[in-house]
Amino acid sequence: MQITQTKQEELKREFTVTLTAAEIDQKINEKLEELGKTVSMPGFRPGKVPMPLLKSKYGKAVMGEVLESAVNESTLKAINENSLRPAMRPKIEVKTFDEQKGLEYVMAVELLPEIKLAELADLKLEKLEAKADSKAVKEALERVAKANKTSETVEEKRAAKMGDIVVIDFDGTVDGKPFPGMKGGDFQLELGSKSFVDTFEDQLVGTKVGDKKTVKVTFPKDYGHDKLQGVEAVFEVDVKELRTPVEPKIDDEFAKKLGFETLAKVEEVVEQQIQAEYDQLARMNLKRNLLDVLDDKHEFDVPAGMVEAEFEGILQQFKGGHTHEDPNHVHGPDCAHDHGTEEEREEFHDIAVRRVKLGLVLAEIGRQNKIEVTNQELQQAVIAEARRYPGKEKQVFEYYQKNPGALEAVKAPIYEDKVVDFILERSKIDSRQVSIDELTKASKQEPPKKAKSSSGKKKASK
Repeated sequence: MQITQTKQEELKREFTVTLTAAEIDQKINEKLEELGKTVSMPGFRPGKVPMPLLKSKYGKAVMGEVLESAVNESTLKAINENSLRPAMRPKIEVKTFDEQKGLEYVMAVELLPEIKLAELADLKLEKLEAKADSKAVKEALERVAKANKTSETVEEKRAAKMGDIVVIDFDGTVDGKPFPGMKGGDFQLELGSKSFVDTFEDQLVGTKVGDKKTVKVTFPKDYGHDKLQGVEAVFEVDVKELRTPVEPKIDDEFAKKLGFETLAKVEEVVEQQIQAEYDQLARMNLKRNLLDVLDDKHEFDVPAGMVEAEFEGILQQFKGGHTHEDPNHVHGPDCAHDHGTEEEREEFHDIAVRRVKLGLVLAEIGRQNKIEVTNQELQQAVIAEARRYPGKEKQVFEYYQKNPGALEAVKAPIYEDKVVDFILERSKIDSRQVSIDELTKASKQEPPKKAKSSSGKKKASK
């Protein structure tokens, strides 16, 4: 085997690897000898089949496996002998192959950059914090009360208005024919809730108990049932009762209906939940602040192949119809649009550069400080994922057992959070109390863009 380096650039190496016909033949013989221990042929016991017969019958069959193994071994040897740190799987291009002359291929490998890490103790961050106040607790309780409202019969003889609940029987037809699911009885419909399609509820405003109303509607073109998309329908409606919503009084009795002893206990639990949400938002904002600082403190070339892969991932989700990009997610694209203008593609490329760059910085910090995800942490994450699918836990476990890539997708954010926590513990963090509106606004701000460097290349900005 001969390995010759043919190209050396900043983050790229290229090698020409040659294996002689004799080397390949030797590997084939070794494979056939292993196969011959178990294979049977007429007139020969297992393990006694002559090599020429084995080669004649199985030589072609094992050739592909032998060549793949030879390429993998020689590629690994080239990487190890040259102390390379590949950023991605090397690209292999076979130049020539002949059973009589041997194999020649070119291995192109992109390398991880050398990263000079900033001193973590020198990183200065600001943490915005918000406190759950009585107003937030009151508003949350009002939402809970609204979700638990009841209704009572309207005794006065009046017409239905928006916000009322009408108890109706309805029977719908399309082109004069009944359609499954378009008939119901004693249905409580809150006018203005938009529970029914089109202007159905609007047409019941002004009706009284005992009225019979013909309601005509048109189903939306994107309606869930394809046979009703854009179709006109007619409903015969009987108004049987008029009710008005009644929100429960927020007191100890209300608390007991929710499973608590007192209203004070409900308020305590609600406050804790709100504070947990605020704290999570504060952490997200702090993490983004950290990523901005890390982006600013580190400058190095990023592997073009990694950027291209990230960029393609963004475009794929772009085509999926999303409309917003999260530039702070390190491990992969979160969302994008459906078509890409030149300006959008440039923006996506900047996002890809930033993600790859920050991913490499976090990975290097983790590597140098021997940060790892334990099996227990990974198992807990998989269990948490399985709990999201009650009754299908076994299938979820089997899925992750059979799909290493999916397991890596679970592992990646755990690793990222551990590295982020490691950095935050060593950074200088100044906390500042703000309102929840300020915290929310800060979390939505775009990261600072960088100007072009002196070389004319844009620095990572997204």
